[in-house]
Amino acid sequence: MSAPASALAGKRVLVTGGSGFIGRHAVASLAAAGAHVRVVDLQPHPDPEVDIVLGDIAEDGVIEAALQGGFDGIVHLAAVTSVLHSIEQPELTFRTNVEGTHRVLEGARKGGVSAIVMASTNAVTGPMEDPVITERARLRPLTPYGASKAAGEMLMSAYTAVYGIRCTALRLTNAYGPGMQAKDSIIARLMRAVRLGGTFSVYGDGLQVRDYVHASDIIAAAMMALTDARWQGPVVIGSSYSQSVLDVVEEVRRVTGAELPIKHIEPKAGEMPAVVVDTSLARESGWSPRFDFHTGISGVWDEWRELDIDRVVPLPGGAGMAAAKQAAAAPATDPAGEA
Repeated sequence: MSAPASALAGKRVLVTGGSGFIGRHAVASLAAAGAHVRVVDLQPHPDPEVDIVLGDIAEDGVIEAALQGGFDGIVHLAAVTSVLHSIEQPELTFRTNVEGTHRVLEGARKGGVSAIVMASTNAVTGPMEDPVITERARLRPLTPYGASKAAGEMLMSAYTAVYGIRCTALRLTNAYGPGMQAKDSIIARLMRAVRLGGTFSVYGDGLQVRDYVHASDIIAAAMMALTDARWQGPVVIGSSYSQSVLDVVEEVRRVTGAELPIKHIEPKAGEMPAVVVDTSLARESGWSPRFDFHTGISGVWDEWRELDIDRVVPLPGGAGMAAAKQAAAAPATDPAGEA
């Protein structure tokens, strides 16, 4: 379920990172609900009609400029989102995800914004200590990415307690959906491998368990969190259906009809062995996912199989098709992704 259109009609909403994968879903859904939307992003939005402020959220004056005219809510998506990139570039990750979030919160405080929704992650909790991950799990992140999101959540908690801004941190599982051509995540990499006829590299034995949530379901939760006072603090968002990497590979084979050979490589540092979530709090607050994994993956493949690989333009936020094509041309290099 999503927020009723009447709850968002006429509201002014800023979307940080609105030119990215989830951001474009947010902009479209908010506009369809009658909200006045502005984007702040390093990259232009694909729709030239979208109101946008170009800039880095961690730089002086960018958030202030983006909030000019007054806003009711913020959907905060701008971030370094790749775990691998966060390991390679911890300082950039801190600057964007922690300093940037602080500037968003300060801008909201000064500008009278009443509600902020941030895309967080279940990686803030680290290894599972209980049968399922809930909002009560202690924070024990294993990577700079998870740590930066945990820090962002703590800042939001303080701004709610001290300044009365209702802040919600959506602890997302693995996001997927249409429009992820440039992403560096498992579903995008699998699709690239299928289209390019490459071998898919799996970290370790491939028995790592993950939950996958569709971008449309994420945006439905974000829209509810903007308008419903029950949404505050961390909220786990996922499909409540976990499966191994090898299971995901098999589903992609079924949907695409591709052989999709795989290659096992060394496991990566900081990887959570399992992600199994309990979404009871979100469901009690009126949300439930609409997409099962088969339906969601089928929709993603419908888009990918129509792509003109030779003409596709990499989108912001990920490795991009051009890099994958270049890798595919190198005989000794695997072109596709990790999990």
